Amino acid sequence: MTRCRMCQSEDLRLFLDLGATAPADEFLTKEELAAPQTAYPLQVMSCGGCGLVQLGQVVDPEILYQKDYPYEASVTRAGRRHWDEFAATACTMMRLGSSDLVVDFGSNVGVLLEMFAARGPRVLGIDPAPNIVAIANGRGVETLCGFFNVRTAEAALTLKGQAKVIAATNVFAHIDDLDEVMAAVDSLLTPDGAFIVEAPSLANLVHHLEYDTIYHEHLSYISVKPLAAFLARFGMHIFDIHEKDIHGGSIRIFIRRDGAPGPDATDAVARHLEIEDKEGVYDMARLERFAEDVAENRRQIREIIGELKDQGKRIVGVSAPAKGMTLLNYCGLGKDVLDFVTEKSRLKIGKFTPGQHLPVLPDEALMEERPDYALLLAWNFAEEIMGNLSDYADAGGKFIIPIPTPRIVE
Repeated sequence: MTRCRMCQSEDLRLFLDLGATAPADEFLTKEELAAPQTAYPLQVMSCGGCGLVQLGQVVDPEILYQKDYPYEASVTRAGRRHWDEFAATACTMMRLGSSDLVVDFGSNVGVLLEMFAARGPRVLGIDPAPNIVAIANGRGVETLCGFFNVRTAEAALTLKGQAKVIAATNVFAHIDDLDEVMAAVDSLLTPDGAFIVEAPSLANLVHHLEYDTIYHEHLSYISVKPLAAFLARFGMHIFDIHEKDIHGGSIRIFIRRDGAPGPDATDAVARHLEIEDKEGVYDMARLERFAEDVAENRRQIREIIGELKDQGKRIVGVSAPAKGMTLLNYCGLGKDVLDFVTEKSRLKIGKFTPGQHLPVLPDEALMEERPDYALLLAWNFAEEIMGNLSDYADAGGKFIIPIPTPRIVE
């Protein structure tokens, strides 16, 4: 990576190095454990031109998404509530009717599109993972298999016509060639339509020390200043931003063509620029201090877990999200300290975690094995997960929450 993917500046400044790690969603079968697993540098840069924070290494997306991709959207109640609210808000804001089309790219198993379809609009998904597309179509959510680009946009246009809403939830930041994305959006979006991007916000990442959300799928860490300048190149602008709690703090960004009719623009862009400036996300000194805090978090986690192991305690991981793999690999938490990790997703159970090769067992193993402590890797859903596992806590089990400050919850 030698140029910024939004402004093409070559002034990229390294401020955080999380080491070389295997792709966070590359879970292994038992047979695959014998072969070496490729690790890629996980280094984070800030663009001196526009301020976009981005990874310095781009892993081939076919490696990341087209080999038994294990992520299914919204296995939590909180997740499903979030997508339902997303659809309700978009339908009301854009006054969607039964003749209007909603296209979601990176649509996964189609949970968001189900919420839209229940309210009347026509829907179509686009996703690059063949196994996930098969699940979506099996659920009755029509989904094309492919990366979102001009070619798949043309296929969608031929099949369904133009879309009044194009949604990109937790996927826009995963794409290297954003110019291609905008060309595809331009061809597929109606003149009065909205392009809605949702992603974890850089300001929240920095403020809450959410470094585990950094992994190879997440090529960009979205903030408003560079995004607004990027969109202007394509005759588009942000007309509203909604803050959401999901994934440690996300922003939902509403985009339309310059001069297009629709809801009045809000003051959200100015407000978020103030938030970003206050947090110092474009200040290298602040970003370097963030990197120091990341290293300190690792030290604290290793200290807590090391002391528990010295006391003879058994510790496991609970949930195996991609972010958890960054934390396990960066902190060096392998089979010497964790017995296993548990999961709800059937796509991960029975496999082994990337890098550390911890076995992934069903959540029921927590009560069967009764470890003393459970490291909660999906800390962003901590309240719901701990509620679901209340039997474990009632039996004396304790949770370790690693971010932003490691702490034990009894």
